[in-house]
Amino acid sequence: MTDPKLSDIESLTREQILVVIGVTAVILLIIAKVWQKVWSVILLDVQLTFNAILGGLGVAGGIIVTSSIIYHLWPAYRQSADIYFKLIIRPLMWLDLIWLGLLPGLSEELLFRGVMLPALGLNLLAVILSSVIFGMLHSSGMQQWPYVIWATIVGFVLGYSALLTGNLAIPIIAHIMTNLVSSYLWKISKSV
Repeated sequence: MTDPKLSDIESLTREQILVVIGVTAVILLIIAKVWQKVWSVILLDVQLTFNAILGGLGVAGGIIVTSSIIYHLWPAYRQSADIYFKLIIRPLMWLDLIWLGLLPGLSEELLFRGVMLPALGLNLLAVILSSVIFGMLHSSGMQQWPYVIWATIVGFVLGYSALLTGNLAIPIIAHIMTNLVSSYLWKISKSV
């Protein structure tokens, strides 16, 4: 039986999705660079070390496993995630998912963790504020509140990992891998 809320979504084309991903990434990068320049924000350090790679993969693994558990246990989140993924992932080809991992992972982390955290004080309050804004960025409508809550929690985990380590590479790697793996898993599950 088809879920009426899923079937009511007006689908975007592959090209539209790719343009939105690209344009959004450019806008976020511009905002980050302007904010950094105007307010003299010192960008959080990026150290691509073996430990940072392992840390980023570990954070991504924790997010992916937790997301999978929540997806199976919380029907409202499952429905919200399916709506979001149907809108964004379904029209994309398998190789397009690489762009879905890279562009938001890089641009969102530069803005939310690289610039926003230091600008807001590089403390727990800065992590909370940037996480709430990050969560709201992932809304595509009022019915998406469970997905927004989850994105806010993910934003907190990414922000806290940046705060603890002082290394932007960890949330960048975690964000890219989370987007890639979650997208591939959802696409595989819906093509079976």
